[in-house]
Amino acid sequence: FFRQGYEDPHWQYPAASYRDDYPYQSHQRQPVAWQSDRELRQGEPHGKSTSYRDQHYYRGYHPNLATGPPGQDRMQTYDSYEESYTSAARREGAGGETLGSSSGEAGDQPQEPSLLLQYHESGLSSSSHELSQYIRDGADQYDPVLPGAWNVEQAGGPLVPTPTPEVPLKFPQPHTSLCFGAGGQLVLARPHHPAEGKLAHVELHSLEAILQGTKELEELQAFPGPLAREDLHKVDVMTFCQQKIAMGCDLSTQRGRDSALLWKLLVLLCRQNGSMVGSDTAELLMQDCRCQDKYKRQEPAANLLGSTDDEWVSQQPGTLDLITGEVPPIVETQAQIVEKFTKLLYYGRKKDALVWAMRNQLWGHALFLSSKMDPRTYSWVLTGFTSTLATNDPLQTLFQLMSGRIPQAALCCGDATWGDWRPHLAVMLSNKVGDMELNHRAIVTMGDTLASKGAVEAAHFCYLMADIPFGYFGNKADRMALLGSSHRQAFAQFASTEAIQRMEIFEYCQQLRQPESFLLPFQVVYKLLYASRLADHGLPAQALQYCEQISTVLLHQDPATHPVLARQVMKVS
Repeated sequence: FFRQGYEDPHWQYPAASYRDDYPYQSHQRQPVAWQSDRELRQGEPHGKSTSYRDQHYYRGYHPNLATGPPGQDRMQTYDSYEESYTSAARREGAGGETLGSSSGEAGDQPQEPSLLLQYHESGLSSSSHELSQYIRDGADQYDPVLPGAWNVEQAGGPLVPTPTPEVPLKFPQPHTSLCFGAGGQLVLARPHHPAEGKLAHVELHSLEAILQGTKELEELQAFPGPLAREDLHKVDVMTFCQQKIAMGCDLSTQRGRDSALLWKLLVLLCRQNGSMVGSDTAELLMQDCRCQDKYKRQEPAANLLGSTDDEWVSQQPGTLDLITGEVPPIVETQAQIVEKFTKLLYYGRKKDALVWAMRNQLWGHALFLSSKMDPRTYSWVLTGFTSTLATNDPLQTLFQLMSGRIPQAALCCGDATWGDWRPHLAVMLSNKVGDMELNHRAIVTMGDTLASKGAVEAAHFCYLMADIPFGYFGNKADRMALLGSSHRQAFAQFASTEAIQRMEIFEYCQQLRQPESFLLPFQVVYKLLYASRLADHGLPAQALQYCEQISTVLLHQDPATHPVLARQVMKVS
């Protein structure tokens, strides 16, 4: 609580002014004005319960008094110093230095009230202890020099304190200040001092000129975007794609070839106004296909033909044929093989004729004959035929797909020992079977297999062939978010400038076929991000065109459904 008639010391004594402007006085010699002020308050009980402001003063302005050894009470510290002040004042009063007081020694000549009393009566202080630390009367041994913060008027009247806060310097020395301004400008403020008569020096630099020659700026300048411009011709887009193939794809690596394949697909879509068929894609796949010459044929297993190893040896050329009674020649011509096949049928030995045809690669004869027999025999001959093909042969993929199964190539592609994945996709795209769901699942499975092995561009090519929609970066279950870029990596690596440009070209190709179509996930984030990058690199005109294009799309939709996007577009604009 505060004493009646006095003001709150917090409103009168700023801590910074006391610490900075007043030196601490010695505790051994206190001004005698303290005693007269104490006499004014002699009727007041002065104890631990009434010394709140004094305690606050010592805590705020005398930290060396407010802190003591651990365990010592701050009130005890204050009481000990109060007793020392009292004893010092009494010694001074005994020496004859006491000024006028209310005890009654009135002289003939009127005495001028002390400065302490003037401060006290004016209501500027609520504690004589506080004033006694800093103010001395004329009876002291020196003339006081009042601080500038108090603005004491010598003509008399109320004394009004005017605090002057001291703001510390933010930086220890002058330096160049830099910021990015609007319109692709870099603003520099040189360390001059206008207060000392030096003119402020501000420089404006073009970011486009500063970043000239960097890879990022050249990549942005080479792109003919935004692609929704009326003066844009699709030849410009095709030329850009061909330049990316020639300059940005290392065809000596598998990933470089896969990236080039995506750019070639965009060229094909742009040339054909966003439409294509399976044969077009198959031709594109086989242009740069590294076909395996190791698709070796192999002999069917002896157990598959229904004969043991001994029977297999006994039926080799040069041994007596028990059926015809002739010794077959060591080297048989194609006509001799067919003749023997016919002789076996003369005797009604259909199974032996099938084994002979299968053993001598007469698969046409064997398949036709078995197709006119029971289904089990036909399946047996068909299995024997496919067993002669290499495991990574594209014919295996086709026959397995026609048999109603997911081809093994869809589960094993992408491995170096398996070979190139492109012939297998080409044969699936060009030979659609009756079950379209099976075709779709086979192509998606191949894309998932390639993605699991890090071939992102190849996987996205498969997803495009299966018409998989684009998703969002945050949803890791989606298969694609940006064409040719994995959304399972960090966003900075995922949303590269090349990936955004490739995605915009794909959207442009879709709009060539359907002018009103657009990819909402791409509009929401990546075009606005691309516009920000243009502005950051000193290309504000192109950035504004992107913002206008995004705004046009939003106006065709319901802007209330995308409030955050609308605010960000206006902010960047």
